Amino acid sequence: MSLRSVLVSAAILLAAPVAAQAQAFPVTLEHVWGSTTIEAAPQRVVTWGWGNEDAAIALGVIPVGMPFQSYGGGEDGIQPWIEDALAAAGAATPVILDNAGEPPFEQIAALEPDLILAVFSGVTEEQYALLSAIAPTVAYTGDAWSTPWQDVTRQVGAALGKADEAEAMVDETEAWLASEFAKYPELAEVTFASANDYDGAMAVLAPLDARIKFLTDLGMTLDPSVATLAPDDGQFYYPLSYELFDQLEADIFVTYNEEQAALDTWLATPQAQTYPPIVDGGLAALVGTENVAAVSPPSALSLRWGFPTYLEVLATAAQAVTNR
Repeated sequence: MSLRSVLVSAAILLAAPVAAQAQAFPVTLEHVWGSTTIEAAPQRVVTWGWGNEDAAIALGVIPVGMPFQSYGGGEDGIQPWIEDALAAAGAATPVILDNAGEPPFEQIAALEPDLILAVFSGVTEEQYALLSAIAPTVAYTGDAWSTPWQDVTRQVGAALGKADEAEAMVDETEAWLASEFAKYPELAEVTFASANDYDGAMAVLAPLDARIKFLTDLGMTLDPSVATLAPDDGQFYYPLSYELFDQLEADIFVTYNEEQAALDTWLATPQAQTYPPIVDGGLAALVGTENVAAVSPPSALSLRWGFPTYLEVLATAAQAVTNR
């Protein structure tokens, strides 16, 4: 068994010491589209969005259905940390739901779920109403596609009757992250910004993005220019023209790339070759779809699989800048 598989298996076992402390039902959870009451411990759970199945599986509940994840999921739509976790639990693969943007309502209904988890998602009010007609549905809190992994874990745990286990998992995972992060003190000494080349401009991750919050929670500092340049529209990213790209200031520049060839092509462009953080050696480029998916945004399960690689990429850039 690989080290990554061992770490993923460990994440599943974190809740074991408090598993006997069953949560009382019914439980009511608040979210963006109102509130949802779950009358009894769910037996047939369907997930929709991103990372919801991660939290459920890590807490010992295998969904009967989960979405096809084209990003990092390979041909079968199942991400590697999910595959590892299912194997560690000796569980059968859930039904993989069609994922073309809108929830496949008929496919979900056919699974006869008693709970639908869309805690990290972008379900609209209309979609939520249709899902709720099938089974009690828990949507996101705050902005769409922006719920931090800690809140996803807690909300999923509460819905499953495993609030204590979820809190224990968050605490242990945060302690592990802090321990790993502390190995590279230079990361606390630099500012960062994050963007990718997209559709003729730079798509800058805004302060509310879960990927940004993950890094600031660790102890990194988001450069003030990210917020200064951001429009006040509640989006998790915003476009920035190539002409204004150098106004996005930072010591290190974090970017995510599916393939090395695509990164190399972008690094050859004028905007990349003249961008100060890159010129100064502060490029932190995470390459590989699975590596990116594991931390963009992360879950309690995917972090065990992907964080060590991500941390090395960030630390290498920070070391290059601080050692200049």
